[in-house]
Amino acid sequence: MSEIPFAEAEAREVLGPFTGPMFYATNTHNPKNGVTAGVWTVSAGENHAVLKILTRRKETEAHWAASEDPRHWNYWRREAHVYQSGLAQLWQPYGIRAPRLLACVERADGDVALWLEPLRGRPATVWRIPSHTAHARRLGAAQGAVGETADQPWLSRGFLREYVGGKTLGQELLDDDEAWQQPLIRDHFPPGLRKDMVRLHHDREWFLGIMESLPRALSHLDHWPANVRSSGRNSALFDWSFTGDGALGEDIGNYIPDTFFDLFLPAARLPELASAVYGAYLDGLREGGWRGDERLVRLGVCASAVKYDWITALMLARASEEQQVGYGGGERVSPEQLYRERGLVLAFLAGWAAEARELASEVGFPEAPGGR
Repeated sequence: MSEIPFAEAEAREVLGPFTGPMFYATNTHNPKNGVTAGVWTVSAGENHAVLKILTRRKETEAHWAASEDPRHWNYWRREAHVYQSGLAQLWQPYGIRAPRLLACVERADGDVALWLEPLRGRPATVWRIPSHTAHARRLGAAQGAVGETADQPWLSRGFLREYVGGKTLGQELLDDDEAWQQPLIRDHFPPGLRKDMVRLHHDREWFLGIMESLPRALSHLDHWPANVRSSGRNSALFDWSFTGDGALGEDIGNYIPDTFFDLFLPAARLPELASAVYGAYLDGLREGGWRGDERLVRLGVCASAVKYDWITALMLARASEEQQVGYGGGERVSPEQLYRERGLVLAFLAGWAAEARELASEVGFPEAPGGR
């Protein structure tokens, strides 16, 4: 499935009349995900579209396998449902839009072709902090106004538990002294990180229980800079394939660390961005009409640290590899830079986890197994 399953008649139907050749370019995406056969920009003369093919036939590792269960986090047809139902445009009145669906084609081989409007704004991967902050305010306004929305049988349920539970590579190394003495780990992870990350892993069930007990909101659940770009004075949000039930604050709890895990900004700026984005998100929630206890929102953001429990184990498992790559597996990055930056982000998340333990006790949740 590495080559575009190109259907000229289908393209002409979507793009309209044109003369001359058609061209296509592969878009960056997660090649491991079993629901995505590929993503391309297709051009013919002055006409352009983004083609994304959803599939259940792709062979990949177990964690990323496509599911036939409409509630599963990686249900293969979900994104088609989100676009066809209009749900992807539900946040547009609050400044967050999705690409327009040009066509949804059921192919003879069982795949589904989504033809989407191409959007040309600046990707959030190159934004400065004020742009991230403005986007967070829009997201808060949208989630504050829309809330949970009417349930649909194809929206995901239990995303966080299933997603984290499927990430097991390297877990046996968390308590392995030799693994923590590998040069990339020893030289670039902050002191004390081992204790904090091992505790986070051991407290995983408690954190998941907290996240599942918080106020709910319709959530994108793959909300990170690679899926966001500017759209005029507003934001455009892509890749709705995980969309479903989430905790209030969960999308921001994903967006903030992911901005740094993939080196879009230096980790030294994480406290600045985290403070600005959280404050803007909370302001947006209030503007959207949400009137709940702010501590529950903060708890949703901080307890989201559990989503990244698996990254520590993964980095222990890969610390002996000479080549390290960025998102999508294409571009090599400096191993020293990657481990230094991610170590700082993990240390920041350890702070979130500690804050979550304090907040949970304040608002009446059971205390974490190891106390505060």
